[in-house]
Amino acid sequence: MNNIQLNFKGLVTLTLTASLPQLHPETCNSNDPVSCGGPNKLQFGILLLGLGFLSIGSGGIRPCSIPFGVDQFDQRTEEGIRGVASFFNWYYMTFTVVLLITQTVVVYIQDQVSWIIGFSVPTGLMACAVAMFFAGMKLYVYVKPEGSIFSGIAQVVVAARKKRKMKLPAEDDGTVTYYDPPVKDSVLSKLHHSNQYRFLDKAAVIIEGDLTSEGVPANKWRLCTIQEVEEVKCLIRIVPVWSAGIISLAAMTQQGTFTVSQALKMDRHIGPNFEIPAGSLSVISLLTIGVFLPLYDRVLVPFFRRITGHKSGITLLQRIGTGIVFAILSMIVAGLVERMRRLRSINAGDPAGMTPMSVFWLSPQLILMGLCEAFNIIGQIEFFNSQFPEHMRSIANSLFSLSFAGSNYLSSLIVTIVHRFSGGHNRPDWLNKNLNAGKLDYFYYLIAVLGVFNLVYFWYCARGYRYKTGLQVGDFEEGKSLSDVEMSPKNQLK
Repeated sequence: MNNIQLNFKGLVTLTLTASLPQLHPETCNSNDPVSCGGPNKLQFGILLLGLGFLSIGSGGIRPCSIPFGVDQFDQRTEEGIRGVASFFNWYYMTFTVVLLITQTVVVYIQDQVSWIIGFSVPTGLMACAVAMFFAGMKLYVYVKPEGSIFSGIAQVVVAARKKRKMKLPAEDDGTVTYYDPPVKDSVLSKLHHSNQYRFLDKAAVIIEGDLTSEGVPANKWRLCTIQEVEEVKCLIRIVPVWSAGIISLAAMTQQGTFTVSQALKMDRHIGPNFEIPAGSLSVISLLTIGVFLPLYDRVLVPFFRRITGHKSGITLLQRIGTGIVFAILSMIVAGLVERMRRLRSINAGDPAGMTPMSVFWLSPQLILMGLCEAFNIIGQIEFFNSQFPEHMRSIANSLFSLSFAGSNYLSSLIVTIVHRFSGGHNRPDWLNKNLNAGKLDYFYYLIAVLGVFNLVYFWYCARGYRYKTGLQVGDFEEGKSLSDVEMSPKNQLK
């Protein structure tokens, strides 16, 4: 609730920076933006305040929106399971439609009509969203919080450390007794006791004085359940895969920066009277996703399923890895196109650096980036939501948002390094404001090379990854064995 209000305050602040003359620099009609005056400290501070509100608000909304939506369904029933699947489909479709509108209608209004109206539109829509949210509060299903997730993680680590001198047998021969009570009602599946990261198993080993006369732990910082230990193992297994996604997403961040800079120097006209806003080019990636996903779901998945026998055609990690490959290809193509654009622009000799070349030459790299998103981004979302324990899904979605944040910081670091170490000796650096004087194609190739190293690292992480397995609570109560559930075609994960 507070995060929604912060998001709204951020949009209002940004709208005010565009509306009030005191909150933005004076209008500059010069053809050279570098010669225009910048904002003063007050204007810059108000802008950062608005962006700060948006960042904090979005940081609270995005990780919680999907888990909160899933909480509205009872996943112990077939109807609830179908409802969750439908919710994911509608969520992704709505998200894509909103991005399309944002990158076309809103950008066009800001670029061609008015920045004031361009900011007022999303601010007004956010106000409607706030009103709708409060109007439906009595209809929502609220899952009661059960304490901090992080305290449970810390308890496992501390308990394992306290028993670090304990020796465990190489195989579970029954000489060690683990604390494995029935799971809580809020837990949908009971995780199988795995042999990976066995040093954490010590946290669940029962020794003298660990249990009270009622059979409950005397100190939760000395004895944890097998379920809690396996949940921590899930986190450890996921972190390396998550870290590999940061570099792969760095390629995506170039869509909103250097791709726009290229578009501004190219012919963006469709007909004599309409000019495509440079910021709307990312729509090509979104359209690629919209066209490819139904094809992938209806054609490619059944085709791969017949070959691999996997219910999804390919595993989630294979899907993410395919997305990384498309990101590398996108950067290679981007470098080739930029080299051609720069040569044509230099030969044309236009004083403003304009290139007699259609902006749609940027389409191949954007289409490849759309395929990267269809495989990598959606694959990561599904991977995090399926591999995290149910009550940790907010952390799962937070990790996905952190991947984007990390990729942006990484991209900024790479840009800073390139600015500092490229060029010199009276030569401009690769990322010079004058694209024709710089070497933007070299920067794209650098991202591609980093992507290749990242692909090798991802392959190494994926090679040793073990998918989460467990019994649904209903199956557990019916007395089904874990092997019965794991080996059934419906539940088997490869």
